[in-house]
Amino acid sequence: MSLSAILSEAFYFFRNHLLQLAALALPILLVQVGIQLWLGAEFAAMDPKAPQIGAPHVLAALLLFLVFSLLIASLTLFMELRTEGYQPSILSVLKDSLPFLPWLMVAGIFSGMAIAAPVVILSTLGPLGVIGLGVSLYLFARLSYVNFMVVVERLSPLQAIKASFVFSQHVTGRTLLVLLLYFPLVLLGSVISASVEHAPVILRLVVESITGFISLYVNVALFRLYRVSRQPA
Repeated sequence: MSLSAILSEAFYFFRNHLLQLAALALPILLVQVGIQLWLGAEFAAMDPKAPQIGAPHVLAALLLFLVFSLLIASLTLFMELRTEGYQPSILSVLKDSLPFLPWLMVAGIFSGMAIAAPVVILSTLGPLGVIGLGVSLYLFARLSYVNFMVVVERLSPLQAIKASFVFSQHVTGRTLLVLLLYFPLVLLGSVISASVEHAPVILRLVVESITGFISLYVNVALFRLYRVSRQPA
């Protein structure tokens, strides 16, 4: 299937299930963005030369990771069930997503470290940081299917990382093109966030949650690419 057909099908899925996706994802995004705004305000108030990071900040960061994992797990499970023809309730999707959270968090730590390592290490060598960025982007594409391997195929974190790397071998180019959709969405989100920077917190919370919800289209497109490219076991 061509990439344009995959993107079109992802758009139709997003549009046809807009209300269900909003009911599932927006409450989680509101919590996620709320934590991000609080952390941002806390760090902005700190002395950059001697930041005072305490237990509340560490707990907030861990909670942020947990909430993000819940978002990914529930979104993936919802897409899988709807693709198989089921009509799950939002509450059942959320409940059935909980057992995946520990595995997703562990897989996220390992895959995140692998993706970040090249750019972090090579950036210390000046111009080689550009090469590190390219390598990290390549690894991001190869490991973009880890969440699907955990939730859909019930693999352990290390098995999911290996399976994603093997699976993405033949779809790396198309995966990169799908991931590039993040850039205009992030740019749009940055412009919108800057325009409401001095607005009341509640307005910023709602606006940034909506822009985050729109960016979930990329996850839907990746899932569609995964479904049409995955060979039956």
